[in-house]
Amino acid sequence: MTRTPPKKKAKELAKLLHTERPDYPYLKSVFRALREELEIAVPRKEVRLPEIPTEEDMRLFYQIVWNCRNFADMVLIKTLFYTGVRVSELVAIRLDEVDVERCQIRITQGKGSKDRQVPFPRSFRELLALHIDRMRAKGAIYLFESMRKHKYTDRGVRKMLARYAAQAGITRSMSPHKWRHFLFTWLKKEGIDDALIQPYSGHASRQSLEIYSRLSLADAQPSYNQAMEHFPIQ
Repeated sequence: MTRTPPKKKAKELAKLLHTERPDYPYLKSVFRALREELEIAVPRKEVRLPEIPTEEDMRLFYQIVWNCRNFADMVLIKTLFYTGVRVSELVAIRLDEVDVERCQIRITQGKGSKDRQVPFPRSFRELLALHIDRMRAKGAIYLFESMRKHKYTDRGVRKMLARYAAQAGITRSMSPHKWRHFLFTWLKKEGIDDALIQPYSGHASRQSLEIYSRLSLADAQPSYNQAMEHFPIQ
């Protein structure tokens, strides 16, 4: 069957609708009703689940980091893996935003221009404190800075992660966001509810705002601490 060209069909429909003096809401309602009459379903966009690294991927990856013995890289990667912060947030962390005693890092003006606190494991406290002492001795402002006292860049961190992934023999893409997905997926698998993960993940959901607003990092941290005792890298 040969169909009438869309433009020509639109002109035919325009003649029928002209006397109605249609506006956008009216046309939208008409075509919604027309779809129902013709039993035409609206195609839904396929939602793909993000590719998540495996625990074995993480162990292989970190073994390479450990073998390279680059202290600053080890601290950066552990900070990224333990907190699930975005790279843009990671490189913006200032030394005075790390609370070693409480095992928390303040993320200032994260995605959506929101501030939040993120936890890190107690087992990481001494290593992170040592790194902070070294950075302060160099006169640094940010948690991660180059030898020239420039804070790390988003691109630089991504290149670092890609280099270690290649050395670990991980050929598929392992973007920083996939490691972020790994943490939150792993925490959920450990039995931590989404409502406890959300306050420090930086995610926002209109449907969940009411319940999330009642929760704080104080609610989430005990469960986080317990779960992180079994994290693939220590």
